Amino acid sequence: MNRKIVIWLLTAVLLTAVSLAQAQQPRKVPRIGLLSTFSPRSDYRIDAFLQGLHELGYIEGQNISLEYRWAEGRYERLPDLAAELVRLKVDVIVTHGKPGAPVAKQTTSTIPVVFVNVSDPVGDGLVASLARPGGNITGLANFGVETASKRLELLKETVPKVARVAVLWNPGNPGGPLQLREMEAAAPALHVQLQPIEVRDPNEFDSAFSAMIRKRADALAGMGDAMFNTHRTRIVDFAAKNRLPAMHPGREYVEAGGLMSYGASVPDGWRRAATYVDKILKGAKPADLPVEQPMKFEFIINLKTAKQIGLTIPPNVLARADKVIK
Repeated sequence: MNRKIVIWLLTAVLLTAVSLAQAQQPRKVPRIGLLSTFSPRSDYRIDAFLQGLHELGYIEGQNISLEYRWAEGRYERLPDLAAELVRLKVDVIVTHGKPGAPVAKQTTSTIPVVFVNVSDPVGDGLVASLARPGGNITGLANFGVETASKRLELLKETVPKVARVAVLWNPGNPGGPLQLREMEAAAPALHVQLQPIEVRDPNEFDSAFSAMIRKRADALAGMGDAMFNTHRTRIVDFAAKNRLPAMHPGREYVEAGGLMSYGASVPDGWRRAATYVDKILKGAKPADLPVEQPMKFEFIINLKTAKQIGLTIPPNVLARADKVIK
């Protein structure tokens, strides 16, 4: 047989063998680490994130894998949970708020991090600027501090006679003091007196509720906090039982029976977070992906709860609601 033909045949066989071997090797499935300050029982945020991934062609268990780590409102657990994700060498870490985002940033300088719902990423030292984050972290802001004063304003518009507003806040949450200062700055113009009541641990809720009754609070204003979210039913039930008009930071409180909520749309933010993960998996660097600001805010009213506590929502307030639960 001609020497050239033999060489050509051998080369063809080798190339075919290599191609078959490569085809048989399973493709690496990207792993996403989800570092949540909430609990798996109630974290609808993850559902929104998975929906966003699905819209981009990712299906958990098929072409993407997720590693879940839940702090369940116990912030002290976050460093260990973040370290676990780093040891697993996940491709991206997705987290939210404070202290989730700062902990992720402190734990790794190499694994890309996408944050959701951070009030002030620049002021918190997470990114160099919104346009050019720098480093290994980027994501979505939420104006959480600014919306604290807006919630107080809407509460006063809804119940003009309110004079004393109890404010549940957690000093252990880095965002707590910022939200409290924002509300304190807005209070004088609204002619309301704030009654800050600390809750650092779930065991302190009962004493906090007793303090509200003792101080004769006219209304209740809550802050964004994972521990409060986990125990939102206790907060909502207390307000209803004592006929206290209450303004909450998120829709899940209203869906649980709370009166009102106002803030950036959390599901919308988490769906958009999936686009950051997609871009990073395709080679983009967090340093070059601008931080997005919220595009959608939600004002939600529960008329059933209003009736239960004997409150009539003013028509001008009701007309501004994005969603009314009847």
